[in-house]
Parts: sequence; C-alpha cells; structure tokens
Amino acid sequence: MDNIKEEPDLEEPAQQASRRAHRSDPTENLKAMAVPELALAPSTTAPATAKIEIAGLSKVFATRTGPFTALDTISLDIAGGSFCTIVGPSGCGKTTLLRILAGLENPSAGRATIAADNPSKPLNAMVFQGDSIFPWMTVWNNAAYGLRMRGAPKAQIRDVVGHYLDRTGLLPFADRYPHQLSGGMKQRVSIARAFATDPEVLLMDEPFSALDEQNRTLLQEELLKIWDVDKKTVVCITHSVDEAVTMGDRIVVMTAHPGRIKSIVEVPFPRPREVLALRREPAYGALVYRIWGDLRDEVDRARRQEAAIEA
Repeated sequence: MDNIKEEPDLEEPAQQASRRAHRSDPTENLKAMAVPELALAPSTTAPATAKIEIAGLSKVFATRTGPFTALDTISLDIAGGSFCTIVGPSGCGKTTLLRILAGLENPSAGRATIAADNPSKPLNAMVFQGDSIFPWMTVWNNAAYGLRMRGAPKAQIRDVVGHYLDRTGLLPFADRYPHQLSGGMKQRVSIARAFATDPEVLLMDEPFSALDEQNRTLLQEELLKIWDVDKKTVVCITHSVDEAVTMGDRIVVMTAHPGRIKSIVEVPFPRPREVLALRREPAYGALVYRIWGDLRDEVDRARRQEAAIEA
C-alpha cells in the first residue's frame, strides 16, 4: 500500500412497614428510584423508522463435538440515528451478531437487514477491540484509508480527515506512526477512520475494552460528542453496564449460551450527556443496579457452562 502523506489543514402502618423494609434491605432505596422497568420479554414494537431489522436470526457452528448454537432466534429492530448497546456474558454470541450485521458471517436461519438510504455511502464500518490500525501507516493515512479505497477526491480526503482528526484531538499527531501512540490514541485513530468513511451504520465491538478506566472515560466522552453531531446509527457491544447506560439509547441484555434476548431497556437520560456528571446522578446508579440484576443470573449460568466444559 502506498504510504502517501497528506498535509493536514493546520448524561402510618404502611409508613412503618416501609421504614422496616428499608432497614432490612439497604438496596431498597435504589430499587425505588424512578427509572424505567426492564422489559420482562424482548420488545415487539418496532421503531417507526427501523434502520436495522433482525428477524428470527440464528447462527449454528459445526464443531468436532456437534452443532453449536451461538444465537437462537434473535429478533430486534434498531431505529435510525439511535445508539444501541448490547451487554451479555462471555460466549453469548454478541460478536457473532455484530459480524453478521457487518456481512462477515452468514446467519443459519432468519435475516438481518440494514436499510441502505444513500448508495454513495458504505453501508457499515466496524471498530474492533484492540489494535486495528495499520502499523506501517501514519495517523493521517490510517484515517484516510477508507476514503482512498472509495476513490474520494483528494480535496475531500483532506477536509474530512482533517475534520475528524481535529475532533478526536489527533491533528497534532497526524504524521506519527502507531508505535509512537498510546493505546487510547490508537483507538481514537480507529474511531476517526470509521467516522471519516461516513458509513450509514457504525458497528463497535468492545472498542474501549483494552484501555484503563481514565482513558476509557475520556474516549467515551469524545465519542459521544462526535455522535451528538453526526447522529449515526450505532450498535455497540460492551461488557461494561456503566458504558452501556452512559452511551446508549437502548440496552439489549442477552442470555448465556445459546444467545437470546432476555430484556430490552430504554435509557431515559437526555442528550447531550457528560459522562461524569451523569454518573453522579442517583437515577443513573439505580438503572445500572437494575440491569446488573437482570444480567447477573446469566453471568453465573455462563460460568457454570464453562466449568462443565472444563470438567
């Protein structure tokens, strides 16, 4: 690949009984906070303008010990311009679902479709966990890669890449190579590259999982600021309930293997969101607590499944 260097443009009895209940259960005050109930079953109401439609989707892999069902009859609609986060225990098929949406895997049954509204744009772009930028390219050329592959004019590449490197704080480092960057800066390059290609849907597979808490929080804030302007449809997988609540409009909670949708919750917090300001709100803590209550049984079940395999 050509290492072409561009110049960058420089969130009473009854009362007595209530008091006794609070004394006996110190977490009751969290449960009583005004946050939405988690759905007891997956929502069947489709958004008015669904960008992504998943219907009866299953994925079965052939293994030496027989068929392995990674996903079992998943149905979900995701509205255009929304930020959907998916949480679930390890091995529940989250990444498999994302790969199917990206066209990297085919479903065994059912379908997953993305409405193509603009033929001039790529249908999707993916931000992977860990390093996914080219080590032989500068920051500028990594961010420009997708546009070059589409044959975009040089002036457009200059303007778009300069814009997103500036938005991610990377413009002063445009001529640096990946080995000269921190882990957080590398992920910012991946995010800038994904947004620069201007996809209709952005798919993110645990994009901040390899980062320390400080960098993770900073990058969440940076991503939200960019998203608040572009309002792209985003599907983001994460193991962090905090991250899911901070960033998402809807949270999909998945079961342990085989992966099914256990519940869906709408996040009530207005946008734009400031990560630290949002997390000090009591309602935020209450919502995280309740989602963990829905997820914990699935994490425990996944651990029992892993122990049974190892035994």
